Amino acid sequence: MAYPGCENRPMPIDPYSPRFARQRVLPGMGAAGQRRLAQAHVVVLGAGGLGSAVIPALAAAGVGRLTIVDDDVIEPTNLHRQTLHHDADVGRAKVASATDAALLLAPDATVHGVRARFDAGDADDLLADADLVVDGTDDILTRYVADDAAARAGIPLVWGSAARFSGQVGVSWEARGVSYRDLFPEPPADAGLSCEVDGILPTVCTVTGGLMAGEALKLLTGIGEPMLGRAAVYDALTGRTREIVYARAEGAPVRAEPRVSAASAPVAAPATAAVSAPASAHPGRAASAVVGEVDAVALAAELASDRPPLLLDVREPWEADLVGIAGSTLIPLHELGARTGELDPAVSVVVYCHLGVRSRLAAEHLAAAGFADVRNLIGGIDAWSVAVDPDLTRY
Repeated sequence: MAYPGCENRPMPIDPYSPRFARQRVLPGMGAAGQRRLAQAHVVVLGAGGLGSAVIPALAAAGVGRLTIVDDDVIEPTNLHRQTLHHDADVGRAKVASATDAALLLAPDATVHGVRARFDAGDADDLLADADLVVDGTDDILTRYVADDAAARAGIPLVWGSAARFSGQVGVSWEARGVSYRDLFPEPPADAGLSCEVDGILPTVCTVTGGLMAGEALKLLTGIGEPMLGRAAVYDALTGRTREIVYARAEGAPVRAEPRVSAASAPVAAPATAAVSAPASAHPGRAASAVVGEVDAVALAAELASDRPPLLLDVREPWEADLVGIAGSTLIPLHELGARTGELDPAVSVVVYCHLGVRSRLAAEHLAAAGFADVRNLIGGIDAWSVAVDPDLTRY
């Protein structure tokens, strides 16, 4: 949904390496998405069962900087599901073993292990330079600490839990109006299920952690639709996944505004950013502007009228070469921050992308920049090709 403004950071990993070839060709990813991964800093809480799926996936995908936080040591009972670790690691700190495993997959990455418990005392310091935090501790109290700290830092939190035959995954992003406390306002009176007492099927960790890693990669690159306001619940016994939809209750107390420092202030933004982008699209470090929406059929009617709106395409050039709406102005999202002055704030603007995610970020940026009439095309050009012009190429 958006990407952190870290384009000025060095890239410890070469985004053009052949190892990422099968990833770069993905629609919406490209070299720009791979660069964003290389410049990103992700903090992973927990190097146990969930971390054993999350950490290798992020390292192998090309995340340039990983901080792994865990205070535990490896025990024999961990090994059936915590596949980061091996027999020879028993007795070692989990962060040490996890760091070694991540560097084997990504020797050029910067991987930092912190042997500590993530709590209110160190949370802000650990997230000070992070673009995203993943909570794989499966500790309910830690999750509330992480949710609060991520809200203060203005970054998304990807969380997950696993026990017995079931796993849950979701995304909390206070700046987008959804937090873990909107799903569970207060910590429960008891700690819930535990692997020690209730057991755990190892593949539940694999599936749940894989979903968590996928959400992190989507958020960092801007592809797809993050699980905001939705939680996925996986049942290994049936192989089914169901979805819980939730939203912030009316009258819910306003949480603290995200901290903004000179060091962390956004220089770019994203869903498909690359070098510089609108500050308002940065994950949470600026409030989202309210923008209107228009569906494909209504837009077609407006374009046929005597006062058509300006069509702004914020996709990548390769996407525009593949298919587009006639008469569009192409400014990729990652260039919009620097090129906003090319547009007239007095005219009506409709922004579109592939599926409507990047364009919403762009529309919010324009609205915050003073554009009086800016709307997002619901469903993007994909919805347009279905409802208006079925001869267009879908991708």
